[in-house]
Amino acid sequence: MKIDVFNHIFPKRFFDKMVEVAPHQKDMGKRVRGVPMLVDLDERWRVMDRFGEYKQVLSLASPPIETLTGPQGTPELARLANDGMAELCRKYPDRFSGFTASLPFNNIDATLTEIERAIGSLGARGIQMFTDVNGRCPDGPEFEPVFACMARHDLPIWLHPSRDASLPDFAGEKRSKFETWWTFGWPYDTSATMARWVFAGLFDRYPGLKIITHHMGGMIPYFEGRVGPGWSQLGARTSDEDYTQVLGKLKKPHMDYFHMFYADTALMGSEAGTRCGWSFFGEDKVLFASDAPFDPEKGPMYIRETIRVIEALGLTPSQKDKVYRRNAERLLKLAPA
Repeated sequence: MKIDVFNHIFPKRFFDKMVEVAPHQKDMGKRVRGVPMLVDLDERWRVMDRFGEYKQVLSLASPPIETLTGPQGTPELARLANDGMAELCRKYPDRFSGFTASLPFNNIDATLTEIERAIGSLGARGIQMFTDVNGRCPDGPEFEPVFACMARHDLPIWLHPSRDASLPDFAGEKRSKFETWWTFGWPYDTSATMARWVFAGLFDRYPGLKIITHHMGGMIPYFEGRVGPGWSQLGARTSDEDYTQVLGKLKKPHMDYFHMFYADTALMGSEAGTRCGWSFFGEDKVLFASDAPFDPEKGPMYIRETIRVIEALGLTPSQKDKVYRRNAERLLKLAPA
């Protein structure tokens, strides 16, 4: 059995409402409107049936809910998304192992209410959080109740990158070019958010917190030297703010916290990247995920190529079983397949 923990969907009622409130959404809004499998279940079955014993954990696709409308309208969108995913999981238990709740992060009171409803009443296996909440990193005090809530539930946070072309590649320009905001911006945003949480002492306050980072932890595994010994000199390069005390306030060496994150295999078929991430996070922290259906074939390519890469890593049967299903079952508290 393979459990794909990070793939995407739009429940029909949510999709219709999204198009109603944000019909001209740019960048990722344009991208998702051209992927039939996000809404069409027959198309999803056609793709899934190619892979035998294969199930999905559902999560809403980009763009983030809080970019679609204001804080009075996003709670309804979150409810529609979560109701729709919960209904799909109830109706097709042989297809879907569960779902991760979507939340209106521009309305924290409504977010906390929806977490309790989605997990307590609908059976969500965790929540999805984006790296950018309307231009801000989710490391401020207003997000603290969210982390406290998820630590109490002992269920994971799926961390998804979020950036669009409005953030330029260079300070003297107005917009990003050539979709650099996606190719390099998303891994950067993932890495920056992970670092902000580490240096803010998030894992000291909630040592049991579980966070699944999309795309194998962004840039962190591949820049291990800069993250580890490089950042051990934190503050030596900064003139206008004193960072020299930050590391001393942490309970453990900063690199230990980066190893506390979980990571998925959604690297679009990159064997070299997957090997690097596997080496960094280890067999107990890597989970199978494809990022379907955002590939050129609208679904099967990313699933097929991710499986091919995992099979090429030379893992033992026990290690492969962990990646494909056992780590997900343990982390998401799923019944063993």
